Amino acid sequence: MKRGLFISIEGPDGSGKSTQIKLIKEFLNDIGMDAILTREPGGTVISEKIRQIILDKEHIEMDPMTEALLYAASRAQHVAEVIKPGLQSGKTVICDRFVDSSIAYQGYGRHLGDAVRIINEYAVAGCMPDITFLLKVDPSVGKDRIKEEEQDRLENEKLDFHNTVFKGYLELEEIYKDRIIGIDATKNIDEISNQIVSHINNILKVKD
Repeated sequence: MKRGLFISIEGPDGSGKSTQIKLIKEFLNDIGMDAILTREPGGTVISEKIRQIILDKEHIEMDPMTEALLYAASRAQHVAEVIKPGLQSGKTVICDRFVDSSIAYQGYGRHLGDAVRIINEYAVAGCMPDITFLLKVDPSVGKDRIKEEEQDRLENEKLDFHNTVFKGYLELEEIYKDRIIGIDATKNIDEISNQIVSHINNILKVKD
């Protein structure tokens, strides 16, 4: 059986990822493709429990390396239990955040550098997205879209942190031009969706 398509969606908090992920799934279902929608951190029972620890606002004492390792642990379980089996069965996997998030948030935002990439090479075990959509919006705009009382531990970080994360994303877009597609997330929902669908159609033709 042919391996399924692996799509990841990245971007600052409040960039509109959740909306676009649902639209991608609807599009794929409409053309007869079986799609799994999942998220990081999370996607499995174990990974969701790790998510609760990572994002709990009360855990302000968490060390940056602890944070990076918890993300990688959650990802390793997610890849082994959901992503790899899904792809091997020919399904398309749509993931809300993946390894690029860790590199942007912990590598750049927490200043852990290349250690994050190395850790996650073990976590993903060679399983990387075929295409990644980076929804680009100024972090101050994205942050304002999330009510303060609804923000998790990372969303609650200062704007300087989120600006550093965003710069990291932009660097990753330059480094991985063949995989990461930058999308202007200030456009309306339909315009963004149309751009994403166009790129997915192109990659499906290549895979066929």
